[in-house]
Amino acid sequence: MMKKLLVITLSLLMVLGLAACGAPATAPENQETEGACEDACCEDGKHGEGAATAYKIGIMTGTVSQGEEEFRLAQKMKEKYGDMIITATYPDRFMQEQETTITNMMAMASDPDVKAIVMVQAVPGAAAAIDRVREIRPDIFFFLGVPGEDPDMIASKGDIILQTNDLARGPQIAKHAQEMGAEVLVHYSFPRHMSYEMLSKRRDMMKEEAEKIGLTFVEADAPDPTGDAGVPGTQQFILEDLPRKVEEFGKNTAFFGTNCAMMEPMIRATIEEGAIFPVQCCPSPYHALPAALGVSIPDDKKGDIDFIRSELESKIKAAGAGGRVATWPVPVNMMYIEAGVEYVRAYLEGNTSDKVDEAKLVEILESIAGGKVQLSKYGDYDNYFLYLSDHIIF
Repeated sequence: MMKKLLVITLSLLMVLGLAACGAPATAPENQETEGACEDACCEDGKHGEGAATAYKIGIMTGTVSQGEEEFRLAQKMKEKYGDMIITATYPDRFMQEQETTITNMMAMASDPDVKAIVMVQAVPGAAAAIDRVREIRPDIFFFLGVPGEDPDMIASKGDIILQTNDLARGPQIAKHAQEMGAEVLVHYSFPRHMSYEMLSKRRDMMKEEAEKIGLTFVEADAPDPTGDAGVPGTQQFILEDLPRKVEEFGKNTAFFGTNCAMMEPMIRATIEEGAIFPVQCCPSPYHALPAALGVSIPDDKKGDIDFIRSELESKIKAAGAGGRVATWPVPVNMMYIEAGVEYVRAYLEGNTSDKVDEAKLVEILESIAGGKVQLSKYGDYDNYFLYLSDHIIF
């Protein structure tokens, strides 16, 4: 039963993930493969910060309009390592345009110096693209993050696969809220979301853990943002209802919601009421926190996670909410790209024990996150890892 649930969970997450928490809509920056390194430019054998190498790494992400954080991080990796990195994007309409995904990946693989491809998100079409590449380049190492196809099928395509362990976040959030001083945990959702097996199971696991550790768990119904009142109605409800909950249960009340539209008003109201905000539905310093706190991100700082966290820290402290607001330290999709690049570099340079070196992967992830991470295996697959991060508390 649990394996079936995990399959449903992982597949549902990735089909819905892009729409649920997409970056702010801007004009797409569709990008073909780039960064080809002519022999003359590489005579010294060095690429950016890398040691002497004879390989390149391809990175495939969404466009700015579908995944700005991922796109920016890929460009940051290219800035860091120069011509060692080439980049490409999959189309915004990836479900309808899987042939474009295949074509763009084949273009990267046609360069004989490309020895590895990191794809985040590994949207539908990734498996077919990998199959086509392996027909001509069976040597290429594939590092896949956030797979959007059947987990049991994609496990046989990638050499390393990373996926957030969203079910395990249920108990994690309850424990984390208590560690932040919460005595009550309010879970906002609506019937449509609770009809999703993954979300309802996570809620049940969160409630079970809360009761086990002595935390009062409160289920609160909010308007569905797809209903008649739309997103404004949901947001207005949160702004009005959250203070009532604080008045009823006290300031040591933590709030969690299942919908992205709830996050900005929830953060703002939680800070104003002096309550506790343990994490977003989609944990990331970028998700709702900058908008709720009035943090402006200059163009030259987009993708600069240290800048974002510093600005958020200043705003939260100035609001007197230090120790009461938290998130994950790095957006997972950005982390998966950076970890993918660093892992395949280690593998290609002989610094891993084998293709799948869990200890090396954990070492790299913790270096990026700046703290402890938890990896568990999906099913019986040695190469498919489910990821949990520790939180950062501002």
